Amino acid sequence: MTAEPPGTAGTPPATPKPPGPRQPLWAAVLTLFPLALLAASFWIGRLVRPGGDDWCFLPVLRDDGVSGMIGKFYLDDNGRVANALMVALYGAGGVAGHQWYATVSGLLILAVLWALIPAALHSAARTAPRGVPLLVASMTVVVFFFATPNTYKTFYWPASSVSHTVAPALAAAAVIPLLRARSRRGRILALCVAAVAGLFIGTLSEGTSIVAGVLLCTVLLLSLRSRPGPGRHRTRLWCGVALGALVAGLVIIYTSPGSRHRRERFGTGATSVVDTGSLADALRTFGDILGTVLTTWTYLGALAVGVLLGLLLRESGPAADGPLRGRPLVPALAAVAAFLVSGYLCTLITLPAFEHNMMTYGTRTWNDYLFLFVLLLAGLGALLGNALRTRARGTAAVPLVTGAAALLCAAVCVGLFVPLTGLAHDMDVRARHWDRQDRWLRKEVAEGATVLPYVPASVGQMRDPFGHHGRSIWPAPCTAQYYHLKRITYATRPVPAPTR
Repeated sequence: MTAEPPGTAGTPPATPKPPGPRQPLWAAVLTLFPLALLAASFWIGRLVRPGGDDWCFLPVLRDDGVSGMIGKFYLDDNGRVANALMVALYGAGGVAGHQWYATVSGLLILAVLWALIPAALHSAARTAPRGVPLLVASMTVVVFFFATPNTYKTFYWPASSVSHTVAPALAAAAVIPLLRARSRRGRILALCVAAVAGLFIGTLSEGTSIVAGVLLCTVLLLSLRSRPGPGRHRTRLWCGVALGALVAGLVIIYTSPGSRHRRERFGTGATSVVDTGSLADALRTFGDILGTVLTTWTYLGALAVGVLLGLLLRESGPAADGPLRGRPLVPALAAVAAFLVSGYLCTLITLPAFEHNMMTYGTRTWNDYLFLFVLLLAGLGALLGNALRTRARGTAAVPLVTGAAALLCAAVCVGLFVPLTGLAHDMDVRARHWDRQDRWLRKEVAEGATVLPYVPASVGQMRDPFGHHGRSIWPAPCTAQYYHLKRITYATRPVPAPTR
């Protein structure tokens, strides 16, 4: 007879955790559609070349380093210190940094959603078959990137992406430690992440800060109706820390010399933004934005993949003591209200800078709240799918809805791929022109030239020197500084190709 180890006498043997449900074959095949679209978009990223604000960032990084970039943002541009750090990360690589940016940022956002979905399901005492979170994450990512009116500025232009595309994903990533925290150490880590992320987001993007702030206030209001207990206390504490850090970051931006210069440049102040005319103009503009977004059929891909998720959900035990505990209808309605309020507020603060072109050149600022919109569609779809699964189990409705939602997801991926190929062609044309002109300019500068002609070439409504047939000068001075020239002049004749 073998002796029992100390402390194990009378203790029942631990039962192994049962394996999770397997992913259906159709779901695995469907996942290939958004992943293939993402892979193609990453490959297209090699065609990105500097343009717009990049012309002004690159010389500063080259001549003054990261400290010079931070000083430029804080003292002159807009006060966004964290934004300066993000620009320095990709700008330090020069042209190669711009080319790799789409791949790195795309994988980052995909990883965030891939981790967020199981954490949210775990907090709601639900589980999904292995592989399904990747399907949901990849589908929502491609809808967010490519259903937008301007994919180039959303996904490929780093200067816009760090402020309006990556920023909301970083804010979502900060929630994961809270959803996963089950011990005292985990809860302390979640609070630390909330503080750091709140301050970073607050100094990175005013629009994302507004969306995050509205959501945090919404969660705090919802906590008033939740059952008393440690879970409610921890959620309130986490939201309070995150909200306080966000406000601190916004204060840093608002009081900076760069922000003051920006307000003077656009003629905006604390009173001009909230006067009756500004409020009404913002409401009309946000209505136009909603009209564009709600009539873009490819956003249905997020709703469809959410329905698939809901149809595949299973209960994993009693509800966790966390922020997603309880009945989902009221939180869902509150999330819709938070999206509408935050979208309107973002439109209100950005409209002065894009007064006449918010529906064209200013579409990149929509992403601050469109990220929430895409997640909201997926969440509402999951609620619909889960309700259908529980109420129509065993009927023909479930397989019919499953097939229709899967076909819609595949159709959306195909529908998004078509304009992406057109964008890739335009990017390839500009890249060839940019590379040829870059080589020629550098050659002439090496031979002593100080003033040279420049032929503009733009893509994705980007601003290039001498745009609008030479009427727009900006950013010609920055381009001249980039090539160590005194001045560049407007030209229309392309640089001749090198002779062999």
